[in-house]
Amino acid sequence: MQRCFIVEQMPAKVANKQQKGQNAEAKPFLKWAGGKGQLLREIELYYPFDNLNITKYAEPFVGGGAVLFDILNRYNLTQVYINDINEELINAYRVVRDNVNRLITLLTKFQEEYVPLVETDRRNYYLAKRDKFNKLKIHQNNRNNIEKAALLIFLNKTCFNGLYRVNRKGFFNVPIGAYKNPIICDSANLRIVSKKLENIVISCGDYKQAEKFIDEKTFVYFDPPYRPLTETASFTSYTEGQFDDEQQKELATFVEKMDRVGAKIVISNSDPKNTDEKDNFFDTLYAQQNIKRIEASRMINRNSNSRGKIKELLISNF
Repeated sequence: MQRCFIVEQMPAKVANKQQKGQNAEAKPFLKWAGGKGQLLREIELYYPFDNLNITKYAEPFVGGGAVLFDILNRYNLTQVYINDINEELINAYRVVRDNVNRLITLLTKFQEEYVPLVETDRRNYYLAKRDKFNKLKIHQNNRNNIEKAALLIFLNKTCFNGLYRVNRKGFFNVPIGAYKNPIICDSANLRIVSKKLENIVISCGDYKQAEKFIDEKTFVYFDPPYRPLTETASFTSYTEGQFDDEQQKELATFVEKMDRVGAKIVISNSDPKNTDEKDNFFDTLYAQQNIKRIEASRMINRNSNSRGKIKELLISNF
């Protein structure tokens, strides 16, 4: 699959802490598997921006952007860089930033058409939109970027558990969810998000692209695809590829390289000790870093009864 490697220039802003209530607060505009909303109070303890030398932020696996928006709501930084390998996700970020009014028009239309339908008609409508999204996804025509972003948001708000999952051919294949009155178009939040993203570098591709941005003035948060705790925990594929143990090791090597540059770094991942006390994969991999185990509510297999408190890892170089 062709990957986009566009790095955008952005003007500098003055770095300082925002006053409480200074601006409307942005929320993630997508639900995303593994989202960090529930862990923000733990992650915020690592924010290094009170150190006036740290004026930049990079998030090479941005996902739903819970940490990103928390930081944008709190701080004015000189530069912010986000990246993800998921082309449809990055397209949505760019469309929200650059074409929010046209996006809202389409989403409003989808909401007005979908919500009044009975269950059978909703399923048919959903499947038609999913099919259209997959056709646009495969054909990769930039003229359809706004429609493709609107379809992604529609599917995200109406599919089962807000999952983003593709099969080996790259087709989105999540079934419809059971939401009675989904909010497909949150126009107020979309406009706030658009404003927050106004001066941000948005990149699509491998996380290693961030190397060009990261320096000793940068706080970097890495939230890669988690290492599965069980065989059934990896039922969802975020892209057509997989992030296996070798790629986890490559990421650790990249983190060491960015550490030598002088960046402040935090990495999150699953804790293998939830299912095997003898599994020291991350303890060994990040032996030179600081590892903290925190509680999170996650579902570790397909059975919803297995949802509960488990341990996750926050790994830092400071």
